[in-house]
Parts: sequence; C-alpha cells; structure tokens
Amino acid sequence: MAEINETTREVAVTAHDLPLHCPRPGAPLWARHPRVFLDVLKTGEADCPYCGTKYTFTGEKPKGHH
Repeated sequence: MAEINETTREVAVTAHDLPLHCPRPGAPLWARHPRVFLDVLKTGEADCPYCGTKYTFTGEKPKGHH
C-alpha cells in the first residue's frame, strides 16, 4: 500500500500499487486532476506532470519486469 508524506508530496509505492496512476484512489477532491499513468519501474521513481507528486518504488519488482 502507498505510503504518503503530505508535506513534500512524496509517495512510496510497491508492486501492490501497480499500475501506478495519479491521483491515487481516495485523493481528496481538491487534489484531483486528469488521471495519468506513471512508469515507476523504469528508473525507480516518477513525477506527476500535473501536481508534481514524486512516486518512489520500494520493495521487490513484480515478476516479468526488469
């Protein structure tokens, strides 16, 4: 499950959160923007182009991904 740091808008995600998209389910209405899918597996992190939230992948990658 995603771990969110509200002050810096950094979110640690795991294989359970894939496919990753922003905004995350349950985001408050004021934080909503068009859904964008992010590839966090390629480099281990991805930034949302709409709100700037930084997503960092933690843990073991799912099988079949390099």
